[in-house]
Amino acid sequence: MKLTFHGAAQIVTGSCYQIETEKSNILVDCGMFQGKKEITRMNYEPLKFDPKKISHIILTHAHIDHSGLIPKVVNEGFKGKIVCTHATKDISKYLLEDSGALHEMEEKWKNKRLARQGLPLRNPLYTKLDATKSMRFFKGVDYGKRIRITDDIEIVFRDAGHILGSAIIEMFVRDGGEDKKIVFSGDLGQWDKPIIKDPEVIEEADYVLIESTYGDRLHEDVDERKELFFNVVMDTYKRNGKLIIPSFAMERTQEIIYYLNEFVERGMMPRIPVFIDSPLAINLTEVFKKHVECLDDETKELINSNDDPFTFPGLKYIRTAEESIKLNDYKGQCIIIAGSGMANGGRIKHHLKHNLWRKESSVLFVGYQAEGTLGRLIKDGAPFVRIFDEDIKVMAKIFSIDGFSAHADQKDLLRWAGHFSHRGKPKKFFIVHGEKKAEQALSEKLKKTYKYNCLIPKINDYVLL
Repeated sequence: MKLTFHGAAQIVTGSCYQIETEKSNILVDCGMFQGKKEITRMNYEPLKFDPKKISHIILTHAHIDHSGLIPKVVNEGFKGKIVCTHATKDISKYLLEDSGALHEMEEKWKNKRLARQGLPLRNPLYTKLDATKSMRFFKGVDYGKRIRITDDIEIVFRDAGHILGSAIIEMFVRDGGEDKKIVFSGDLGQWDKPIIKDPEVIEEADYVLIESTYGDRLHEDVDERKELFFNVVMDTYKRNGKLIIPSFAMERTQEIIYYLNEFVERGMMPRIPVFIDSPLAINLTEVFKKHVECLDDETKELINSNDDPFTFPGLKYIRTAEESIKLNDYKGQCIIIAGSGMANGGRIKHHLKHNLWRKESSVLFVGYQAEGTLGRLIKDGAPFVRIFDEDIKVMAKIFSIDGFSAHADQKDLLRWAGHFSHRGKPKKFFIVHGEKKAEQALSEKLKKTYKYNCLIPKINDYVLL
């Protein structure tokens, strides 16, 4: 059996792993590369596998760095099945269509510049229609159900506790007369977070691929995170400013709304207008309400008792571009939550352009900021940033709360990985989906704590298992 690392190896994005046996040829994830230009350029390179020969794509979850190249692969001949949880299927429709629309918009803008320079025009990586067409290959399955996908491969989805519908994959392979089990962590979530369930633990595997996004860092605990968030809200309010929050439409936005709802219901904060300026986030919040089977007991009880944690006085959902533009002239304190989470595109760039230079305003980062993104530049303290061909001075107060991330931190990753030591250690841990520093830190911790045999692969490396 051959395992090839086509992405998310010594970088965080582009998750894609190919498994080839005598009878099967499948992928786990098919993600887009995000961040610096030298990384995003890989999205346009020829695929390192033949899509026509891939029978299945097993999708851990809907985030674009795990799913975002599916329409490209379909355009190039894939006609198999894309297997995922029911919630991931529903979320993928919105995320992939939004991604396709962004590609169209970005290429339209770039082509205007190319035309003025007399250079050849470019086609988008894929379109919104391409994304819609790719959905016909999706098949949703239940958590915990063992299903046979090929003659020699069976899989089980376990809850990863990362985002709604996210999954750990247990893969059972019959290869050369031998049974082998590979576990793909996907992206793991944190324990004791609101809204969704904790990650499930697994105790047996021959090989494990574990993410390492925060493999070198620790998050604040839930109570500390909530207090930090409340303090940022009140600090900005007292300075008569706007609080701008670049947020991923999936999970992060819903968690922020959940906490703001609590602050309002408990009378902790004044009536501050809150604007969710993201049609995508609005649609995904409805998906949360549909898939109550994925929610934790507390959130499920709130929804079933008609105490909607995603609605409160002062909260307004913004759908149209016209409504979004009006926020630029809004006077007084408010909170604006908009995508994208790394501030590389979407409506958040407009809000940053109009508020970064205001010393009374604040920007709060609540998720991972990849190298090369606008969010990373601002978070790292750049005095000026370029937005829409204009240099903007950073005068706003910049905050960051990593604990809002949907990713496990080093402690959570070690907690999850430790369960494999209970019934005999796996032959090898592959450390993936992290920057080099994070992967190395997690590898050293796994070796020291559990005496695991660890390997940090590079992109396009392969191993024979």
